[in-house]
Amino acid sequence: MNSPKTKRVLVVANRTASTQRLLDEISRCAEREPTRFTLLIPDAPNRKAADWTLETAIPLLRRAARGPVDHLVGGPDPFIAVQDAVREHDFDEIIISTLPRRTSKWLRRDLIHRVESLGLPVTAVIPRRAKGGLDDPDIARGIGLAAGGM
Repeated sequence: MNSPKTKRVLVVANRTASTQRLLDEISRCAEREPTRFTLLIPDAPNRKAADWTLETAIPLLRRAARGPVDHLVGGPDPFIAVQDAVREHDFDEIIISTLPRRTSKWLRRDLIHRVESLGLPVTAVIPRRAKGGLDDPDIARGIGLAAGGM
């Protein structure tokens, strides 16, 4: 009997790479089927900033993934970094974790919709403004940002 194919997921995050909502999404993916994750940190202002994110996030992501997590550091343009990663690796899906709408440069640049044009399923982990003014994470799956009233 053949063992199931391991799904390969590209996780695109920078300052949100160790947030609980992203870790929960990684954990859910890992529970559903065998999955191998790769963290891509695009748009890091310098290598030191990327190293700090990796140092903080990788151990947490490994725990959530229940296994190893690879990593890549992209250039200043997040879309080109994702496009290059997709072209150079065999990913099945992409998870993008951003800052809240009011502060996210990635959302202002329409990164999620642009990444969807690459032809892979995209899950967006985006905090949204909740009643009372606090940020409440939300997850939108599939094409567009239909979930959570985004």
